[in-house]
Amino acid sequence: MSAGRLGDLLGTPLPVVQGPFGGGLSSVALTTAVSEAGGLGSYGAHVLAPEEITGLVGELKTHTSRPFAVNLWVPQEDEARPWPDAAELAPHIRRLHPYHEALGLPAATAEGVPPVPDFAAQAEALLAAAPPVVSFVMGLPPAWVRDEARRRGILVIGTATTVDEAVALEHAGVDAVVASGSDAGGHRGAFLRPVRESLVGTFSLVPQVADAVSVPVIAAGGIADGRGMAAALTLGADAVQIGTAFLATRESGASPAHKQALSSPEARTTVLTRLFSGRTARGIVNRFIRDLAPYEDSVPPYPVQSALMQAVRREAGAQGRADLASLWAGQAAALTTGSRSAQDYLTWLMDDFHRHHRRPEADGGGTMAPGS
Repeated sequence: MSAGRLGDLLGTPLPVVQGPFGGGLSSVALTTAVSEAGGLGSYGAHVLAPEEITGLVGELKTHTSRPFAVNLWVPQEDEARPWPDAAELAPHIRRLHPYHEALGLPAATAEGVPPVPDFAAQAEALLAAAPPVVSFVMGLPPAWVRDEARRRGILVIGTATTVDEAVALEHAGVDAVVASGSDAGGHRGAFLRPVRESLVGTFSLVPQVADAVSVPVIAAGGIADGRGMAAALTLGADAVQIGTAFLATRESGASPAHKQALSSPEARTTVLTRLFSGRTARGIVNRFIRDLAPYEDSVPPYPVQSALMQAVRREAGAQGRADLASLWAGQAAALTTGSRSAQDYLTWLMDDFHRHHRRPEADGGGTMAPGS
């Protein structure tokens, strides 16, 4: 098929973006495999220190000469509040003691809470490293970031969960907008209204965003096969962003237990939860989510809860404890099928897309594939 508007902009032959994963789920191998296969590989860098971002971009450039994206989270206003003191953190730390014990971790303390990287320093390092594309979730990238990206010839992609957010991103000067439906796995990026007021399904959101903005639109959420891709493009998207299905590939940084969960019957049930990070995210229901469900509204906001949970998340993944890990997954997770390489998945996806995406020719006779 033809590259289309987004492909012409990015220089990628396939209208497929790999969703960026944070928290150790991204990998250089996955990002570069997707880019080498003709899509836009992405790497979630929001937990990395500035010097780590510099090294990351350098490593990605050594592994592929094709376009790739690096993603950051835009800080939200409520994150500027003072860090809680030891007394305020104590009940939240006590709540996690049973899980530290179950994983053989030392008892958590307020002094052991890791620091959060500074966004401005991260962005400066990222722009200086000059990846082909930078993408953002959770808000509007600051004007100085957009201006510096433009000066350096770096394309900017923003993420919207509502039509209003998409319009705001276009007005801010981004080059493309991801329309991220509530079906999507991982963290919700709402920034103009609370998450509960921004839960629009992908196939309701995409046509509205396509009508509202003039920049290319990338559909995200609940897309794992050619049928979903065909539906998204029919509704006006220029490309699709796929997360969960790439998370299941061999190159992703997800733990074996996480990958196994994605193709299990349990993946049919996902839930929005704040328990792992303090921000709302969609994942597969497990013991940890069920145990602490009564505290959904009382855990600290991001980044405090994320810092408190860092050791549990990492150790649960390392030990294969799917019952205690953050098993991020979208609502189409059950459509993923076992372990395969990212290139094999992309090949299958495009074949499946062409099997399902047919439209009448202009004269009303026969069928044709897009770009044929």
